[in-house]
Amino acid sequence: MPELPGDDRAIALLTDLVSTPSRSGQERAASERLVAWMAEHGFDAQVDAVGNAVGVRGTGLREVLLLGHIDTFPGDVPVRRDGDRLYGRGSVDAKGPLCAFAAAAALDPVPVGWRVTVVGAVEEEAATSRGARHVLEARVPGARPGPPAYCVVGEPSRWDRVTLGYRGRLVFDIRLRAPFAHSAGAERLPAERGIALWSAVERYCAEWNAGHDVRDSVFDALSPSLRTFVTSDEGAFGMVRLGVGVRLPLAADPETVHRELTVRLRESAAPGDQVELDIGVLGGEPAYRGGKSNALVRAFLAEIRARGGAPRFVVKTGTSDMNVVGPFWPRTPIVAYGPGDSALDHTPQEHVGLAEYLATIGVLRGVLRRLFAG
Repeated sequence: MPELPGDDRAIALLTDLVSTPSRSGQERAASERLVAWMAEHGFDAQVDAVGNAVGVRGTGLREVLLLGHIDTFPGDVPVRRDGDRLYGRGSVDAKGPLCAFAAAAALDPVPVGWRVTVVGAVEEEAATSRGARHVLEARVPGARPGPPAYCVVGEPSRWDRVTLGYRGRLVFDIRLRAPFAHSAGAERLPAERGIALWSAVERYCAEWNAGHDVRDSVFDALSPSLRTFVTSDEGAFGMVRLGVGVRLPLAADPETVHRELTVRLRESAAPGDQVELDIGVLGGEPAYRGGKSNALVRAFLAEIRARGGAPRFVVKTGTSDMNVVGPFWPRTPIVAYGPGDSALDHTPQEHVGLAEYLATIGVLRGVLRRLFAG
């Protein structure tokens, strides 16, 4: 029998994985380390075709899928321990939740008829969501394995909160090539045309929000972000490249926003014979919000209360792999859960409380027991 992880071993797993860099597209070493740990703790574990770390316990047809992600946002946060806090890139987003999944799934036998699958997906922080899409493609209706019976997405929520939904997103790559004009003349310079493009995005979102009576709820709003703005000279021409993100609420259809915004951008560019505008979409997912009247949610609420917590529901203004899989599994109860404060995502101060990390392992262990008994 494999040795089951206690608190020290669960903390050692998290420390080791956080100490292994895994920016999007560079996850192989971290995936191999997690697979090795899972293999030592009773999982049938492997790195799959796209680089996901996958561990399975049990052989039954009913599956609990614990879908985390192993890649991290760029930037170095030195790994260190300060009392109860573990600092390091990915400690919150989202190796803390992923390690909690693996540790909890290793603790108890899996009953006949069930299996538990832990996935450390690649490229969640990229526009591709390649790892989650691979998981989705392997679980199409009518195939084996089909959609899971339950799915928990690994994202920071704090130990006593359950996340029901996320806004969607569109990520645009906009490239403009336009001739230079004399700065004293009436014609706009290429960089000025680029600024006009960004202003068109802001105006479109503001008008959409006004038309949908969006007031105080960020979750219900269409929100633009200027991710990059780069200009360069090519002799008589200037190049402008904008990276633009638009967060989508439930009421916004990605295809409609894409189409309408493209029209606005082309109008704003004031194209002429020598003006070239290319609008590409690097990625896009619709918003998703799951239900709260199901066995998975009830199991979380009961376990949080059993440990003295007052459970709360939250919805997030960002995007996660829940947006990728949720719309395709309408009969699968899905929530997001994991230790950590999401306000620390992507920041130089990223850290997770170890007591909270261990508490989430306890909650997850109890949730699995309740689902198996249901």
